Amino acid sequence: MEGLVSSGINPVPVFGLRNQRSRLFSESVLHLKKGQRGIRIGMVKKNQCSSFVVASVGGSHVGHFENTPASKETLEIWRNSDAVCFDVDSTVCLDEGIDELAEFCGAGKAVAEWTARAMGGSVPFEEALAARLSLFKPSLSQLQNFLQQKPPRLSPGIEELVQKLKANSIHVYLISGGFRQMINPVASILGIPQENIFANQLLFGSSGDFLGFDENEPTSRSGGKASAVQKIKKARGYKTLTMVGDGATDFEARGPGGANLFICYAGVQLREAVAAKADWLVFDFKDLISSLG
Repeated sequence: MEGLVSSGINPVPVFGLRNQRSRLFSESVLHLKKGQRGIRIGMVKKNQCSSFVVASVGGSHVGHFENTPASKETLEIWRNSDAVCFDVDSTVCLDEGIDELAEFCGAGKAVAEWTARAMGGSVPFEEALAARLSLFKPSLSQLQNFLQQKPPRLSPGIEELVQKLKANSIHVYLISGGFRQMINPVASILGIPQENIFANQLLFGSSGDFLGFDENEPTSRSGGKASAVQKIKKARGYKTLTMVGDGATDFEARGPGGANLFICYAGVQLREAVAAKADWLVFDFKDLISSLG
């Protein structure tokens, strides 16, 4: 959540969200304030002194907050998507996988700081990925023990949303800067086939020692998710595709030849620079589910 809170109040202009036409949000500013009880989130009416705080959470995680209303155009694209691509860490799952693995290996704090910088878009993703892994160099046995002891924690509502998308004949993909070894169990729970996963691959030697990661994977570098989405769209002939995620690398997928819609999911982490560019900002999946009919 780097950059979310500096000193005092750091505003996010919700009226800056692409395609938003709601009067409520066009006249309001989302404010985040760090206090003794953590981060307070509230709507402050422009040209008014009073504020209405609607949520309060501790630490770096965001609690419940109302979803922003979607424009008719956004809803039309969402409902008629041929495919939906989900980020995994802090979107499909509650945790940042590499942070959790690092914590398990004893290097949690240092790696989490790098993750925040990468997801905030302040450093190239490939630089952050290599730097984080170099801090703890997980062995194959450590990874296996982690997977056994730390099963994935899915975000509330994601299973229902994926099921609803499938019922509407919308194809589902997982696109992640995380690692296949950790994402495979998530895909299995959600019933997503292996060929619909685009992620990185940890490499190990014959004795299980850490060698690095496969740099040929598109998601191992900045712009990788955009490349993956473009590849999916072109190969499968999709006309309309939606990207759902929380980070700067997810927003990159929204562009020419890529995603037609970017939905920022802030139910775990709210990254202000990313949220300000989103077509739709949501803190839970209920509106995405209900709007599918």
